[in-house]
Amino acid sequence: MDFLLADFQGAAVWMWLAFIAIVIALLALDLGVLHKQNREIGVKESLLLSGFYITLGLLFGGFVWYQFGEQASIEYLTGFVIEKSLAMDNIFVIAMIFSYFAIPREYQHRVLLFGILGVIVLRAIMIAAGAAVVENYGWVLYLFAAFLIVTGIKMLFSGNEGYDVENNPLLRFLRKRMPITDRLHGEKFLVRQPDEKNGKLRTYLTPLMLALILIEFADLVFAVDSIPAIFAITTVPFIVYTSNIFAILGLRALYFALAALIHRFAYLKYALSVVLIFIGSKIFLADMLGIAKIPPLLSLGITIAILAAGIIGSLWATRGQQVQIDAKN
Repeated sequence: MDFLLADFQGAAVWMWLAFIAIVIALLALDLGVLHKQNREIGVKESLLLSGFYITLGLLFGGFVWYQFGEQASIEYLTGFVIEKSLAMDNIFVIAMIFSYFAIPREYQHRVLLFGILGVIVLRAIMIAAGAAVVENYGWVLYLFAAFLIVTGIKMLFSGNEGYDVENNPLLRFLRKRMPITDRLHGEKFLVRQPDEKNGKLRTYLTPLMLALILIEFADLVFAVDSIPAIFAITTVPFIVYTSNIFAILGLRALYFALAALIHRFAYLKYALSVVLIFIGSKIFLADMLGIAKIPPLLSLGITIAILAAGIIGSLWATRGQQVQIDAKN
């Protein structure tokens, strides 16, 4: 019992075990029950599943409130909202990767679900490393803040650049170093087949595996933005990690509803850039210029207001496109 009550990375061990158990149960339910057979996921099912994950994420925020207090729960919710919003850009990249490898919709959920396993491990490593650095070198938070401001400014003026899958350096490396089959083999990520040169059996990567690897790599790149953003809000690893994972779990479920409509969110990128600048600026304003810290609830409200303005503005500006899409369907 003493072990379960011991503190580990800002929370009791039993809290970490409970969170891990919840994630494992969700993955088992998703992979082993809801989607045991590969099939195409419709928009309605995607929205329902995403709503389920969002509800769980919010309920966990209530648990954080009960265990750590109001400020911690607001920090959790802020991290949850920011991570989910930043990952919206990732949806566009995922859609481009699936399109490039011609992955059928009935196999896409399988790739995303196994991708979550990699996200859980990679985010844990990055957050643990970030927490250790921040704990020992507090000034690193200023670097995070400066990085967020610079990233936000670059996003603000970079325009809408496409994602070039063909020239991805990781894909070029894999094609040079690994045996790869050009066609799908059902739901298999790896396949054993004879080598064309000597006839011996070799293990080949399928396009499904290449898509999974590139999606994991894309998430790693996006984590470079999202993890400093949440550390700029709170340095408690438990809140940082749980808000990240709950947001990602729900967003992957929402992918099938948003992938076809991602073009409607034309101004979301600019809203995200303003959010990054706002979060980064808070640290300098509060700690370096001696200005009182912005209350967590006000900070959450400002963040939601900026994102809401970007989403509503996008949907309004692109409302004609929706009519055209509906007319075609």
